[in-house]
Amino acid sequence: MKYYLIAGEASGDLHASHLITSIRREDPQGVFRFFGGDMMAEAAKGCGTLVRHYRELAYMGFIPVLLHLPTILRGIAQCKADITEWKPDCVIFVDYAGFNLRIAKYLREQQKSGSDIKHTKLFYYIAPKIWAWKEHRIKNFKRDIDEMFSILPFEKDFFEKKHHYPIHYVGNPTASEVREFLNENENGNLSPSPSPKERGAGKNGNDNGNDNGNGNDNENWDARNILAILPGSRRQEITSNLPSMLEAARLSTAGTQTKTIVAGAPGIERDFYDVFLKGHEDVEIVFAQTYDLLAHSRAALVTSGTATLETCCFNVPQVVCYKVTPAKVARWAFNHLLKCDYISLVNLIAGREVVPELFADRFSVENIHQHLTAILHDGKEREAMLKGYAEVHRRLGTDNAPDNAAKIMTREVKSE
Repeated sequence: MKYYLIAGEASGDLHASHLITSIRREDPQGVFRFFGGDMMAEAAKGCGTLVRHYRELAYMGFIPVLLHLPTILRGIAQCKADITEWKPDCVIFVDYAGFNLRIAKYLREQQKSGSDIKHTKLFYYIAPKIWAWKEHRIKNFKRDIDEMFSILPFEKDFFEKKHHYPIHYVGNPTASEVREFLNENENGNLSPSPSPKERGAGKNGNDNGNDNGNGNDNENWDARNILAILPGSRRQEITSNLPSMLEAARLSTAGTQTKTIVAGAPGIERDFYDVFLKGHEDVEIVFAQTYDLLAHSRAALVTSGTATLETCCFNVPQVVCYKVTPAKVARWAFNHLLKCDYISLVNLIAGREVVPELFADRFSVENIHQHLTAILHDGKEREAMLKGYAEVHRRLGTDNAPDNAAKIMTREVKSE
């Protein structure tokens, strides 16, 4: 069978890569084409083609989208034409609603007109968060999508009870991926901490072949005496959040043995971080080591998104930081336009505030410093957060999301 996938950012690339792996187990003869990234290309090696990398199309916010609109429109046109020409048995949309819903609408219109793709199944893996924003899009899903696959347990009530739209809750891929990582490194025998050269660390992220005068880096990693900073996967997020996160980390770890390490985003060159790391010579940066980093960390500063849930799944206490300007306008919009109480997946799943969310007008170096200090050390705040994490784990369940989704997708495609 022929499978076409569309993912538009780093987290989508990760989740789609695991889905490809699961589909290949169910359908060893399957072939793939996709808009995505390096992880998808690796998962589909030998039986797949990367048509366009998500880096070329991943823009967030009104102004960046407007400035790059011609590129985005060319990408949409290319995707439509490629799918129509290749005639896959199914198209799998992975989050990335703004782009994917345009493609889905076009494909459904083509099917209604009797085109050659009239039997192509349209699946959506990782439902867009319309319960928070643009709830009217439910009509698009009812009209254009054959099967919806949800990864958040509370979405089932939203779609089925409120909108009478049946979906599949298949489990959470982030929870599945972290469990798989921990099982591969069971009993705490995590892979040895890489050298600065191997992990792209060195002074200010530029390898210089030494340990920056901080002693043995392996010992620092193994001691779980690390503060992880996950400042986002997009350049805009990093630019907005990382400077304040670094300053709060410096204040909170002063006089301690805690080492601060930044998780670099895939697809963003190391040089991009240099301007932020000036004046923070003791801070390291790693690439493609986020799970290893979290597995060795005592606490974390995290922007909103999938990273908050990853951090929770590793049982690492965290402070969620997300700068938006103008802050007062952003707070007003959150209170009056968004239909959710929280911005982090951890709190949304728990249904209460488990982790502090320093968003918009609550975002400041002092606030980050205050909340971070409270969880770096043993005490009631740290203990309460870990208890909240346990409730999140229970609600997520233990199903393997990509395996469950792959079984349903391949069954539906083969039955056509």
